[in-house]
Amino acid sequence: MGTKKTGIIIGIVGALIFVAILTYSMLGLRRQRVEVCITFNGRTQCRQAAGATHDEAVKTATSTACAMIASGMAESIACENTQPSSIKDLD
Repeated sequence: MGTKKTGIIIGIVGALIFVAILTYSMLGLRRQRVEVCITFNGRTQCRQAAGATHDEAVKTATSTACAMIASGMAESIACENTQPSSIKDLD
């Protein structure tokens, strides 16, 4: 009977550790969300993205927007180097 109680205690402690790790990972990895609008070659596209930092989120949203309005590698690079027409923080 002592081993049954030990197993229950170990299970409860394991569950508490799991909940603590899950909570820490959700709160510790706060993501920055933005909406970026890019105007390139007379076309405008807005996209939302999230990243660990504001700059990372802007870069991701910019790349996604440029994928919609640029064709080919040269245009994609030129578009991604274009200053966004707007950046809106969503958080």
